[in-house]
Amino acid sequence: MQIAGRSLPRVRRAGALALLTLFTATALSAPPRVYPTGVTIYDPLRAYNSFVGFSGPDGIMHLIDMDGNEVHRWPHPGNPGEVIDPKLIGGQRGHVLLQLSDIQDSRGGIFTNKTVGELDWDGKTVWEWGSQAPGGAARQNHDWARLANGNTLLLVAVPRAVPGLGPKEIGDQAIYEVTPEGKVVWSWTAGDHLKEFGWTPEGMNYLRERVARNPPEPYGYLEINDMQVLGANRWFDAGDKRFDPENIMIDTRKGNVVLIIEKRTGKVVWRLGPEFPGSEYSPDQRIMKKDLPRPVDQISGQHNAHLIAKGLPGAGNLLLFDDEGGAGFPPAALGIYAGSRILEIDPVKNQIVWQYTGANSGRPVWSFFSSFVSSASRLPNGNTLIDEGMYGRLFQVTPEGDIVWEYVMPYVGRSTVDGKPFANSLTYRAQAVPYDWVPEGTPHAEKAVKELDVTTFRVP
Repeated sequence: MQIAGRSLPRVRRAGALALLTLFTATALSAPPRVYPTGVTIYDPLRAYNSFVGFSGPDGIMHLIDMDGNEVHRWPHPGNPGEVIDPKLIGGQRGHVLLQLSDIQDSRGGIFTNKTVGELDWDGKTVWEWGSQAPGGAARQNHDWARLANGNTLLLVAVPRAVPGLGPKEIGDQAIYEVTPEGKVVWSWTAGDHLKEFGWTPEGMNYLRERVARNPPEPYGYLEINDMQVLGANRWFDAGDKRFDPENIMIDTRKGNVVLIIEKRTGKVVWRLGPEFPGSEYSPDQRIMKKDLPRPVDQISGQHNAHLIAKGLPGAGNLLLFDDEGGAGFPPAALGIYAGSRILEIDPVKNQIVWQYTGANSGRPVWSFFSSFVSSASRLPNGNTLIDEGMYGRLFQVTPEGDIVWEYVMPYVGRSTVDGKPFANSLTYRAQAVPYDWVPEGTPHAEKAVKELDVTTFRVP
């Protein structure tokens, strides 16, 4: 394998029995103190088999096969790292969007990125943007996408005083469409549209007071974490202009709202939230098929909201990772038992038509939980790829909730908090990468891994 012109050894992590990488006290990346990493469950006949890409907590973009073997890496982080569909770049395989350099900015979070770029399989930069950006830095964060016209859509930070929120400079967020030459040809700024987000007068007062009394928040006062072009969909085909394929879906983690922005006018034309029926509930009471469909109840801190693409099971429905972490203006009342959910929603009827919680895999609801970050995506065989990002656990579930592939992050991010070493396996997003998206002949394994019986397995 070649990485930026260097040959690297292939790292094999093929199943828990062969790969018990054990972390010590400084590596608390999952509730247990000691645990297996790599692939711990794999049923090749029921899983959707592909490569999986992710930007690891170690600041490196990794590509693994279904047995957890690292088949390639790029020595740059991504927010998120994204392998590009070859159809969008003239059939070229193995290209990625990544962050290339940072600026020294004490505010951290969404402000730090200086340049972003497209790298090829060998790590060569084939496109770079940032120095041409307003303010001289890209400040890209949380999402981006290569468009069919060759332009790139980027979610960026904008340091400014937001109209209606007071004179303090804070972290607003915008969307830029950038040409290959680096010119911004379309833009949209969140702070100019707050009246369209649906918060009550009490909610807006809460937000103003929060902005006034606190230092600028490193991830923005809204923390928009997702930006997806709708693409072709059945709603638009049926005449609903709100779902124009060029329109853009975003969600704000702190605001508990999902929006569709009309590309032509910049106006919000569809919204889910921020107010929901059932402000307090116990998700373990609402997991049975007989309860579906039902109205969307309280989501909180959601991530990765997007329409399922045409050709996939559930096409046109909204899929999101409902973190159920504290969020909202004012904060939403949540259930007693902390547990995240994956929700598939009919965006016209605003009804949940499918969901996943820990209970769907025969475990307590609190066994599946990530109060921030994370993602979910529908796969061609009907399974769903989930990134339980807080703990760096990636897994596939069937429509019935059976786990047919599971991978626990072996990579660790290290930093210092108040002078004390701190380690984590936080992983923002995971991507299923079809075999034909990377150079032909890239090796991959598909050897089954039987789930360990944790009641009898012991570390030798």
